Amino acid sequence: MSDSTDVAASLTTHIRRAHAGDADALALAGAATFLETFAGILHGRDIVEHCRAQHAPQVYTAWLADPATASWLAQTDRGDAPVGYAVIAPAKLPLEDVSADDLELKRIYLLSRFHGGGVGRELMQHAVAESRARGARRLLLGVYAGNARALAFYARNGFRQVGERRFQVGGNTYGDAILALDLHE
Repeated sequence: MSDSTDVAASLTTHIRRAHAGDADALALAGAATFLETFAGILHGRDIVEHCRAQHAPQVYTAWLADPATASWLAQTDRGDAPVGYAVIAPAKLPLEDVSADDLELKRIYLLSRFHGGGVGRELMQHAVAESRARGARRLLLGVYAGNARALAFYARNGFRQVGERRFQVGGNTYGDAILALDLHE
């Protein structure tokens, strides 16, 4: 095969519910996708500091142990390499109307070589279905306001902007859009 795009096209993936033993895989996929997405956009020191704190295995261990949180892991069919994941949890975003009936898509990450093949859409479908099954009113998320590809993905999945927040990454603060998907429409 001539390049990584050819390799990715030949790889198939599967998605399964994440379990307690998946913290290291989730942490690796999280840090790798954060670096891949923001290298050259955010300061390198900020990326390293953010990944050390926010993508540490302990973060995922806590989420996986929390019954209010649900996670899914995307893996390659050949070798089960972690390539993406999604996490929903009770909403903790700075909106005046956030309620106990809202859930937050804390993370939906996928290595870029797997974009465009339906894996991201399938991860989103798991998160939305679980949110509906839990009776959530809305699924909320925060996304870097300069991430045009992510904003387009969320728009295609029915999300609309309902607010803004400042988000700390390392030593700097960046602007995020807060998006919502009404689950009762």
